[in-house]
Amino acid sequence: MEFLLHVLVTAGLLLLVAHWVKGFAIQSGKIALWSALVLGLANGIVKPVLVFFTLPLTVITLGLFLIVINAAMLKLAAAIVKGFDIKGFRPALLGSVLLTLLNLAVSAVFGI
Repeated sequence: MEFLLHVLVTAGLLLLVAHWVKGFAIQSGKIALWSALVLGLANGIVKPVLVFFTLPLTVITLGLFLIVINAAMLKLAAAIVKGFDIKGFRPALLGSVLLTLLNLAVSAVFGI
C-alpha cells in the first residue's frame, strides 16, 4: 500500500517538475503514473548497482555524485516510457534535484 501511495505522489510530482523544468515533458497523467512506476523499479534495482560501482567517486565528491545517478535513473525511465521525454542531461539533473526536494517536502509534511 505504501509503495502505491509513493508511486501516486511521485507521479504528481513528476507532473509538477514537467511544468517547471524546460526540456522535461510528460504527455499525460497516465504516462506520469507509468513513469513513476518505472522510476521506482529503476531506483530499486538499477540504482544500488550503480551506487556500488561508483562508490569511490561518490566518496571523493562527498556524495554529490548521487545526484548524477538520480538524473541517470530519470533518463532511464524516460527512455523506457513512451511519452516521457527529457531532452538532455541538464534538464534531467535539474529535474532530479527538484524531484528529490519535493519528495522530501511531501514526506516531511505528510509523513509518507
